[in-house]
Amino acid sequence: MPRYKRIVLKLSGAAVAGKSKFGFDPEALDHICNEILSIRELGIQVGVVVGGGNIFRGNVAAHWNINRVEADNMGMLATVINSVLLRAALKSKSDFEVRVMSSIPMDAVAEPFIHLRAIRHLERGYVVIFAGGIGQPYVTTDYPAVQRALQTDCDAILVAKHNVDGVYNCDPRTNTDARRYRTLTYDEFVQRDLRIMDQSALLLARDHNLPVHIFNFDQIGCIRRICLGEDVGTAMTPMATTVLAD
Repeated sequence: MPRYKRIVLKLSGAAVAGKSKFGFDPEALDHICNEILSIRELGIQVGVVVGGGNIFRGNVAAHWNINRVEADNMGMLATVINSVLLRAALKSKSDFEVRVMSSIPMDAVAEPFIHLRAIRHLERGYVVIFAGGIGQPYVTTDYPAVQRALQTDCDAILVAKHNVDGVYNCDPRTNTDARRYRTLTYDEFVQRDLRIMDQSALLLARDHNLPVHIFNFDQIGCIRRICLGEDVGTAMTPMATTVLAD
């Protein structure tokens, strides 16, 4: 029996790019679809937020001396492209209804985000992809992912990462003694200045008691295992204590 009835899955643009730094990878897109459908088939209601870094990155804007507001606007548009692509891919692989809801008005390709309508779509079993961030600059896609999870009364947010299987007490790429946290308090995440997730997003989750799971998306079946109650990666929940993995 799934421990969560409704979740938001947060994906980076890198999830769409796969082995490439930019663009789209058919194998990566197929993996994303399989993972989403694996939990939708359990009856879990699924919302998705996907970043846009595979199309446009903020550090590129800095290199080109592009204004931050303009850069963030382009980034938000990139998330819409990825969302529409993901909708098309999911529809090609299943009979589940898939909707894209955008905070940026663009009625020709996406519905406007209205939280009551989004909840209704989820209740009907639709996969709902939230695009366009919050429609304003100076915010990473982690923040709107938590915000959408709260607005749609989700039970948890699952934050997918690549090449790292959770939160560590130091950088595992440079320190062979690094140890992964099995569970972690929200406050310790902030106090230790851990940067695997936007801290403003994590604080929003903390303030509303929203469980956060950070895990390695490259491992097949991780989302399903988390939703079925297995502690994969690092979990931050209202009742959690800080525990290092064995």
